[in-house]
Amino acid sequence: MTDRGPLSAVSPLDGRYARYTEPLVPYASEKALMRARVEVEARYLLALADLDATPLDLDSEERDAVTAAHEEFDDGDADLVKRIETEGARGYSATNHDVKAVEYFLREHAPERAHSWIHFGLTSEDVNNLAYRLLLKPAVEAVLLPELREVRDSLVAFAHEHADTPMLARTHGQPATPTTFGKEMAVYASRLGRLVARIDAAAAGIAGKLAGASGTYAAHHVAYPDVDWRAFSREFVEDLGIEHAEPTTQVNPCDDLAAVFDALRGANDVLLDLDRDIWRYVSDGYLGQETTEGETGSSTMPHKVNPIDFENSEGNLSKANSDLVFLADYLTTSRLQRDLSDSTVKRNVGSAFAYCLLGYSKLRRGLGEIEPNPVAMREELEAHPELIGEAVQTILRREGHGDAYERVKALTRGRHVTLDDFHELFADLDVPDDVRAELEALAPETYLGVAADLARDA
Repeated sequence: MTDRGPLSAVSPLDGRYARYTEPLVPYASEKALMRARVEVEARYLLALADLDATPLDLDSEERDAVTAAHEEFDDGDADLVKRIETEGARGYSATNHDVKAVEYFLREHAPERAHSWIHFGLTSEDVNNLAYRLLLKPAVEAVLLPELREVRDSLVAFAHEHADTPMLARTHGQPATPTTFGKEMAVYASRLGRLVARIDAAAAGIAGKLAGASGTYAAHHVAYPDVDWRAFSREFVEDLGIEHAEPTTQVNPCDDLAAVFDALRGANDVLLDLDRDIWRYVSDGYLGQETTEGETGSSTMPHKVNPIDFENSEGNLSKANSDLVFLADYLTTSRLQRDLSDSTVKRNVGSAFAYCLLGYSKLRRGLGEIEPNPVAMREELEAHPELIGEAVQTILRREGHGDAYERVKALTRGRHVTLDDFHELFADLDVPDDVRAELEALAPETYLGVAADLARDA
């Protein structure tokens, strides 16, 4: 058998980037899915034992053994579940069915009289939809959101520290009204903050179903028609920390998951925008990057310090978004009451989250290694005196000059101008001396509006 270490991995997520994606292993691995399925089956068995209508009774020692099946689930247990599924074990023939293998595994932890009650009235999708949600919710809340909050906090720190650092703004790629570096970081911090709240809300709204083969509780109802199975299902699902979904087909409509995927995609779009802007600021010399001893920037150009973290983040977030859009579109559809195509697709949720995590980690690292260059920013502002044109024509409008825009346009459009050119214009204007002084005091590096206040409010 060939080596199965990181260097033999088919996917870079488990190979080159394994050290970055490791935090998702408890939520996105095959072992994690097995454990979550065992948890659903075990807690369901205990819930049935608590139901007055059923004759099942488990003593405290038996209940502890059932609970331990998922709370103490380890590599050996995962291997046993896989062997029951693929080759047979412990007296069971190969099931070729992952959920049935979990059912047989749980029999190893429950008394024989309880075996008929394991998976009672359930379809595999009852177990799977809950298991995936038991994993997806904490993957978002405990892994992805903290990374996003770290990125946001870094942006807030930049906003506050560089609230007053003037910088050339560009609209349509052309020099435009000046801004400050802090204010631009505040924009991203604010956008990301809103998306973090949206992701948090979407994760809180994850909902699960437990309603049988066609979503009608038919098997449960035929066995015990006097039990309020809808109330039982709601209580059971909510006890898992998940909202209850009803009505459903056999499939739990994945609108809840699609909301999470879409919220993550929205945050990724903001960060992609940031990656590209930071890349340009590095290219323009507005931002310097820390160098690492022994690190190679280029195999042939020794002088280079490339913005590789931002480029890596951009690539991984783009891949993540492609996967998230696909998942949201695919998982919200099913032929009639059930088809199985979603089963294999759901196994890629972890990959989408892993590309998100890679993008966030690389971006956070990149932000920790850049430093604004106020001198370079100021020099470029001073090289573009035409930027005060907006201020000039606005003041002249205030003073009643109906041709203000046209006069400034004639002076500046498509031409290289200096502050002296503006001052010659001011000398010819029919304006009070205090207004002329106001105009002559204008400079690109001070024409910043309330940018600093906006940055400090981040």
